[in-house]
Amino acid sequence: MTVLEGSRVRLRPLAPADFPGVFDWYNDPEIVAPFDRFSTDTFEEFSRAVASAADDPNSLAPRFAVERRDTGKLVGVVGSYRAHPVLEYTDVWYVLGDREARGHGFGSEAVRLLTDDLFARSPVERVGATCDVENVASYRLLEGLGFRHEGTLRSALFHHGRWHDVRVYGVTRAEWAAKDPRG
Repeated sequence: MTVLEGSRVRLRPLAPADFPGVFDWYNDPEIVAPFDRFSTDTFEEFSRAVASAADDPNSLAPRFAVERRDTGKLVGVVGSYRAHPVLEYTDVWYVLGDREARGHGFGSEAVRLLTDDLFARSPVERVGATCDVENVASYRLLEGLGFRHEGTLRSALFHHGRWHDVRVYGVTRAEWAAKDPRG
């Protein structure tokens, strides 16, 4: 799998040594549970899902570790998946599990690197993302990169005992090329 280098983060394949920490993030209700659809019951299932993600375009498992270049510290994970069985687009997703890394631009750089790579290495014409309407940091990240808010799916995600609305974002190949997403 490819390693993607940015000025502050590196996206690299997850190593087995990363799995326990990332699995903990996925089971922390303040990190992932309120906003993410990927879930596994056991560490073994999680490990299998991550190991097979590279060969499965529909997988919601993490595809890349987000690592700080200055320290080598794992601060998050990102991924992409074919979001619809008929429509031809790919969605990206991201988690900054390291709370201290939030708000410093690491997530934005990681999503920019992933989106650059998707447009460079695939024929996809649209990259999208979704986020819970309550996840303000997530949709601000997307908007800051040039993703457009395309609409809201009402009562589309069930978690914590109730239905949540989901914001839908997208950026086309032409829009991505026309805007310098580095800000």
